[in-house]
Amino acid sequence: MLTINRHTFKHGIHPPENKDETNGLPIRQFSFAPLIILPVAQHIGKPSKIIIREGQEVVRGQKLAESDGFLSVPLHSPASGIIRKIANVPTLSGKMTTGIYLEPFPSSTQEILEGDPIDLETATPEEILLGIQEAGIVGLGGAAFPTHAKLKIPEGKHCETLIINGIECEPYLTTDHRVMLEQPDDIFMGIRYLMKATGAKQTIIGIEANKQDAAEFLASKLTGKEPISVQVVPVKYPQGAEKMLITALMGKEVPSGGLPIDVHAVVVNVATTAEIGRLLPHGRGIQERVITITGPGVKKKGNYLIPIGTPLRYVLEQVGVDESISEVYMGGPMMGVAVGNLDISIVKGTSGIVVFNQKQVHRSAQVYPCIKCGACVDACPLSLNPSKLGILAKFESYDKMAEEYNLMDCFECGSCSFVCPSHIPLVQYFRLSKSIVRKRKSKNV
Repeated sequence: MLTINRHTFKHGIHPPENKDETNGLPIRQFSFAPLIILPVAQHIGKPSKIIIREGQEVVRGQKLAESDGFLSVPLHSPASGIIRKIANVPTLSGKMTTGIYLEPFPSSTQEILEGDPIDLETATPEEILLGIQEAGIVGLGGAAFPTHAKLKIPEGKHCETLIINGIECEPYLTTDHRVMLEQPDDIFMGIRYLMKATGAKQTIIGIEANKQDAAEFLASKLTGKEPISVQVVPVKYPQGAEKMLITALMGKEVPSGGLPIDVHAVVVNVATTAEIGRLLPHGRGIQERVITITGPGVKKKGNYLIPIGTPLRYVLEQVGVDESISEVYMGGPMMGVAVGNLDISIVKGTSGIVVFNQKQVHRSAQVYPCIKCGACVDACPLSLNPSKLGILAKFESYDKMAEEYNLMDCFECGSCSFVCPSHIPLVQYFRLSKSIVRKRKSKNV
């Protein structure tokens, strides 16, 4: 069933979408780089624990590192080759971390060995969660939170509604759009696994109105025999955030400091769902993911299936970039991170690469005082007071920000910074403030 839903969350913004150049381009397979660099810290939680040695030959899909506890997932080889070394590798955060340098064999193919399949009919919810963990699956929307941990329903809670997030409100990115058009069978198989794992009674696939073709296509695949529906919601940023999507689709509000399960819902990204449906029936691990490569500085824009661990520099060389590139973002321009080192690698949470040249980067270097215009308050989807929080951040009143102004509810969508006429980097202030609050709490534990 396809439903047009006019309901949405309060506030929000409408930045330029800039999706037209790639939303019609099919997913293409990317080649193996001469050297693949795999950081073991690719997800929230404990890094994977390396189980191979230098000089060892490995095959595509083989486990290179195992999970180290519940909030951890394994790492699988994206290509057949030889482990050249295990050493520190650069990461997007600027920190060095332990990683694996894999040199693919010149004859390495895209074939993957079969593993131990998870049978949908006979597997228990616990076995499905273990299968998701063993597949190394994390949130592919950018958060990279281990999916099996997200699906684990806390004691005393229950899930009624599974929401598949096909919103993709981040400007420029069209990864999820193409996955919905090209991998419908994987998505519906993934939904079946997810419903059994969570005990959900119904599934809603949420899609923004700028992807009407994907909504109609998925709706055409519905048989009516399963409690699955497709809802189209208005285009608005940041509708893809879990709490905002729950409000739009269910008319419910997740309480401050709460999680979707508090309103009996679980939200899973559509690309993550497709990977579950693609990998679990074969017992395989994730070795590659779909990434949108776009922006004014890119010559061969498109949606590419890229092996995990592919160096960013190699990716940019293959697609071609302008000589005058000024900024490269991992993710989109709103919630993504500007890259400081092109020698970092594609990781599981990389949903897009956006390249800007000098003509597009014209932000003001001058930051002016807050004029109390209230634009940031009108934009904030959580009805926080970014103006007040920004002032408190300047005075380093971090505890007050958290205790009195709900700083930790902020999910750093960037709407406040986008609309600020004084060019105050509010979201950067809040990101730093939140990290300081977390460090203080961890020291007091």
